[in-house]
Amino acid sequence: MNDSLKNRTYLIAGGSKGIGLALTQQLTSNGATVHVYSRSTGDLAATENLIHHVCDFASDDFAAAELPDEIHGVAYCPGTINLRSFRALKIDDFRHDFEINTMGAIKFLKGVQAGLKRGAGEHPSSAVLFSTVAVGKGLPMHASIAVAKGAIEGLSRSLASELAPHTRVNCIAPALTDTPLASNFFASDEKRAMMDAKYPLKRAGQPDDLASMAAFLLSPASGWITGQTIGVDGGMSTLGG
Repeated sequence: MNDSLKNRTYLIAGGSKGIGLALTQQLTSNGATVHVYSRSTGDLAATENLIHHVCDFASDDFAAAELPDEIHGVAYCPGTINLRSFRALKIDDFRHDFEINTMGAIKFLKGVQAGLKRGAGEHPSSAVLFSTVAVGKGLPMHASIAVAKGAIEGLSRSLASELAPHTRVNCIAPALTDTPLASNFFASDEKRAMMDAKYPLKRAGQPDDLASMAAFLLSPASGWITGQTIGVDGGMSTLGG
């Protein structure tokens, strides 16, 4: 058990599926109390230290949601995968992806900022956001998601400066990960093998790969890390295939 997470309170937006679910499971299994905000309970298993709140970040005013008084860390996990050519993308596609990935994160962080400040004590509180490898590495068919997630990286650095020293803010930039959102890319053994072959480590990412980094960044063990975008991408962003 990671004792540094025990008896701490975390809020996870989009914590009922994929990476958010894996993060919720890691935190609760290590003794943290976790509030999950999502449209449904998804694959969450009921435990005494897990509280689910119905919330849709595409429309809800998160600031009106019931929140714990002291918050030790938060993660915003909702996202989209909209891979089409720039020519095929409509203006509304850019608006939709920006609303879910960027504006949703802004609503969430505005709602939790007072609780994060109250949650800081011996250790700063922590916020974790998710970008994509496509922001730093030019990839075709990624214009809309790269725009939205590029804004997330800028937001995380700006808030890391503004909220210091009481709150740390960091960003994780994954490559394609085997989650329900990306299920079409892993729908057959042949597709999975093609995905695995793209990475220097010869496997696509799994939810726990990203959740482990997020849990570390949320814990006091990462107490001298802030304002960073950390690639968890099987080597795609820096190494040859």
